[in-house]
Amino acid sequence: MADNPIARFNRCFADARRLGAPLPEAFALATADSRGRPSVRYVLLKGADSRGFVFYTNLRSRKGRELSINPHASLAVYWDVTGHQVRVDGTVELVSDAEADAYWDERPRASRIASLVSKQSAALPSRAKLDSAYRTATQRYGEGPVPRPKHWTGYRLIPVRIEFWIRREPRLHHRDLYEKKRGRWTKKLLQP
Repeated sequence: MADNPIARFNRCFADARRLGAPLPEAFALATADSRGRPSVRYVLLKGADSRGFVFYTNLRSRKGRELSINPHASLAVYWDVTGHQVRVDGTVELVSDAEADAYWDERPRASRIASLVSKQSAALPSRAKLDSAYRTATQRYGEGPVPRPKHWTGYRLIPVRIEFWIRREPRLHHRDLYEKKRGRWTKKLLQP
């Protein structure tokens, strides 16, 4: 496990979930625009495997627009219950339509309808207008299928750097940095 940072991440994630971390899948996602100005927000991690770290969003959102022009991003999570932080840097790619469809179909129906009517990150003239659009879509689709809009999909962050930080006192934290070079992970210890 020491040489496989993805396996190590999944073990840390499982420990955080087992120990009751609130919303352990919530990650801060940092993106930047074409001029390098950063932006950060929380997203929900939906999977981590040898291909990368997956999250879903609206391509028309601020993060979607930023990732389309600058496909570099960072994820960070801190689980206080375990004293672990994980940072991941890399590039992003879109998941396949089949992957996006499969996840869309797993989502609660109300969430699918909300994603269908939301123009994420756009100015909202009034909350009543959004609520009305949601009610209209709920009636329109009834009990039938709710189609995934083409602008709603997932991203996979393909890691090139993964850092594990473990809280230690007296502020002598433990830090392991994994870097992918020529298709292989290397590992080194960092100063606290």
